[in-house]
Amino acid sequence: MKNVLRRVVKTLALLFAGLTTLALCIFAYFNLPVALPEQEANLGVTFSSRYAQDIGLDWKEAYLATMDDLGVKKIRIAAYWDLVEKTEGQYDFSELDWQLDEAGKRNAEIVLAVGQKVPRWPECHIPQWAKEDDAKRKEKLLSFVETTVFRYKDHPAISIWQVENEPFLGFGICPPLDVELLDKEIEMVRRIDPEKGIMLTDSGELSIWLRAAKRGDHFGTTMYREVFTEKYGFWKYPLGPNFFKIKKAMVGTLVGQKNVSVIELQGEPWIEGWTTGFPLKRQFESMNASKLKDNIEYARKTGITDIYVWGVEWWYWLKATQDHPEVWDQAKILYN
Repeated sequence: MKNVLRRVVKTLALLFAGLTTLALCIFAYFNLPVALPEQEANLGVTFSSRYAQDIGLDWKEAYLATMDDLGVKKIRIAAYWDLVEKTEGQYDFSELDWQLDEAGKRNAEIVLAVGQKVPRWPECHIPQWAKEDDAKRKEKLLSFVETTVFRYKDHPAISIWQVENEPFLGFGICPPLDVELLDKEIEMVRRIDPEKGIMLTDSGELSIWLRAAKRGDHFGTTMYREVFTEKYGFWKYPLGPNFFKIKKAMVGTLVGQKNVSVIELQGEPWIEGWTTGFPLKRQFESMNASKLKDNIEYARKTGITDIYVWGVEWWYWLKATQDHPEVWDQAKILYN
């Protein structure tokens, strides 16, 4: 009996040692040095008219400066359900019309995010009138998506439809995920506009991507380097570019997804509250011109060439209201 027990303990110890060694080898590979590729990245941004207004900007001025001063040609914008349909059945697309038309004048390409969960806090942007009845919310969400896609399916500025934003990530003030509803949205967009591709997105660090990647023609990952959580405070992900190279290869092999973009690369502070409410010193500790450059270089080292940076509204806010153009000026160099 003692001999059997010794063998069991020895086997478990060897198994533990083997798994530990494997984990350390994988971690070491993730963090091996990676050379900056010769191929230049196709840099874009996410622009939120809502967030620009929230931080006190003239959002139209900031949007035009993004294209005219920075020279950005690839932009992700969102159709905010609660702004477009403030009153049930009454749609106001004037802001989206303007953004798309101005992009079209400049030959910029737009990724248009539709759904109830689209970029910027609180993530889900559901009209108040649709929040009380869950069945009604789902029905009216499909109507909103249908109306939006029909309106813009022939707009030349739109290159890709994004359906929901990180739907498989439990982040934000949102109803529980309904996969059946998500698939209905995807099917509806594909039926109305079969010409344009559909993008699904997911967390770069907190997901294995497969559920999102298999559903779209394109897949977009987030990429955050330094974050804050109430539980752990401030910390930096100990992950090198090879981490994303492996995941890109994985979705290509397992679900045939070859069109991978960095749809949300950290380019603004992630701190313990509303960004612009903190002193500039605190903001610059989390993000600054040097870190912006470093993050873009990190993203390029993953081998992903389409990279949309998050935070252009903050860059413009620093320049226009705080007399700190350094981040904006660094972006001008990077985008040109």
